[in-house]
Amino acid sequence: MPASKKRPPGELRRSQVLNTYGPGSMVDLPNYSVVIGGLNHWSEAGRKTVEEERLAAKVAELLGVASIELSTPPSDTPDPDAPRTGITAFAFPTWFLAQVNGSFTFGGREYRSRPLVPAGGLVDGGGRYLTDDRKKVPVVPVRFVRSCINGHLADIEWPAFVHADFDTSCKGPLWLDEGGSGSDFAEIFVRCARCGTRRPLSNATLPKVLGPCKGERPWLGVGQATREVCRGEREQPEYARLLVRSASNAYFSQTLSVISLPDNDQKLREAVSKLWQSLQIVDEVETFRVLRRIPQIKSGLEGLAEEPIMAEIRRRRAGGTVDTESGKSIKQVEIETLLSSPVSVGEDAPEGDFHATARDLSGLEPFFAERILRVVLVHRLREVIAQVGFTRFEPAMPDIDGELDIGVRRAALDIEPRWVPAIENRGEGVFIAFKKQAIEAWKAREAVKARGRKLEEGFETWLRRRGIPDGRFPGLPYLMLHSLSHLLITAVSLECGYGATAIRERIYTGDSGHGILLYTGSTGSEGTLGGLVGIGRRIEGHLRSALELGQLCSNDPVCAQHNPANPQEERFLHGAACHGCLLIAEPSCERGNEFLDRALVVPTVDGVGAEFFSEEA
Repeated sequence: MPASKKRPPGELRRSQVLNTYGPGSMVDLPNYSVVIGGLNHWSEAGRKTVEEERLAAKVAELLGVASIELSTPPSDTPDPDAPRTGITAFAFPTWFLAQVNGSFTFGGREYRSRPLVPAGGLVDGGGRYLTDDRKKVPVVPVRFVRSCINGHLADIEWPAFVHADFDTSCKGPLWLDEGGSGSDFAEIFVRCARCGTRRPLSNATLPKVLGPCKGERPWLGVGQATREVCRGEREQPEYARLLVRSASNAYFSQTLSVISLPDNDQKLREAVSKLWQSLQIVDEVETFRVLRRIPQIKSGLEGLAEEPIMAEIRRRRAGGTVDTESGKSIKQVEIETLLSSPVSVGEDAPEGDFHATARDLSGLEPFFAERILRVVLVHRLREVIAQVGFTRFEPAMPDIDGELDIGVRRAALDIEPRWVPAIENRGEGVFIAFKKQAIEAWKAREAVKARGRKLEEGFETWLRRRGIPDGRFPGLPYLMLHSLSHLLITAVSLECGYGATAIRERIYTGDSGHGILLYTGSTGSEGTLGGLVGIGRRIEGHLRSALELGQLCSNDPVCAQHNPANPQEERFLHGAACHGCLLIAEPSCERGNEFLDRALVVPTVDGVGAEFFSEEA
């Protein structure tokens, strides 16, 4: 069969490529293990450009390039005559264990023992090992590799490790001896059959034992061009660490997402551009007010305030060009758009990216009316997600503004990035905005300040434990809204028709406003069934259910009395929060189930008095 017609070794969904099996990730296939190739090894055929200027500008800023293209991963096609598409993967690791049923006795204990051999020691194209009695036995990739905090990846130098000498002259055959279930590093030994040296794998977990990282990036290919100088903090050499290739900390995809919302600034610029022939003569406010009475100009500028229009006119008269960099964070643009129109946002069109309407709150009961500013029913939305890099050992999440830190050490997807993989999801949602004055009054209470000091103490302890020199505490409004969001997701998932894992959150706090967006999205039509919009029409009842859920946890009083700075529990980013009350499926949470405290939302059995939803407030 021609190579172009061969069936691919495996297939993945596009969303899996972005989140789990992106460039640099290790994947177990039926007969071997591979590392997914970098973007320079992805076929151009089958890709489709994803239009989202705001996200593309943020990604380009992060990667330090002038511009970047967003494109879907290459998709397969049923057409046999179409160019072959796909993603290249490289065999990794290149050390294997021969499936020999051997044993080795040491210290009166018997160990399962198997040959540890490099790819060069295999036969039949690397698929089998030739034993001493001339039998060919299958092999499996070794589970252990080495990596570093910068994401670099390589095989462990096994001869150097077992002899504790990177200049060893002994090249004897190696064996891996395993005691027990083989999951305890202290029960796994690497042994040299020639000199008899034997070393436990647990030694590989000690600092600097595996040597300095050489900056290998096998997902980008082979050769010196794919390597880079690996440095740690203060430009010191970074040392490799032991990594189990199938472990959950082997790959953390770094993604950035935006909701495709109409930007008010863009609407303003477009409106002024259409009327520029008439507006270019404006040199002062009085002239503009006269011109705005003309029906054509009045209708073209409807819904736009006078001050920003004048600012745009002055900028254009001074010779300024259109500035695509508004300086606003991702979430700032989104919440300003959601709060911008008194009735609706976006157009109600089947091909539209966003359409939302504000719900009439005139009948809202006083308990919620004094706290809730607005409820927006999002009938249609489009979410675009792009992968910008990945990390190993520790995830690096976006901050509360939806941005990724430019200074974060992330592994590259390509040698010279020209594009990044992106997908678009379509769905619906409900947005709840809260009154600033209500949140400010809540923050001013002494009990809330005292609770905040405890939570910040836990955050500072977490920074010290992680060796992070500085970090920004998200703030009490964020923790309160984040906790309320988790309670709401649990409450509404029972009635909206979506599973709890299908509902995601975006939390907004800052000068532009405070709010929660619960939304769902998928590549098909499943994300637009109308369940969350229906929830928004009856939000009071669901809020009541959420608040009742938060008042009592099955782990109380232990949960409610948890001290964030307690070194024994090591839950430094949690207040009153556990799997019995606030923790939900991690794909639904934008902070990985961190920064939660239901005591900021409702009264608990501990009675700290810091709740936002207080009957006495």
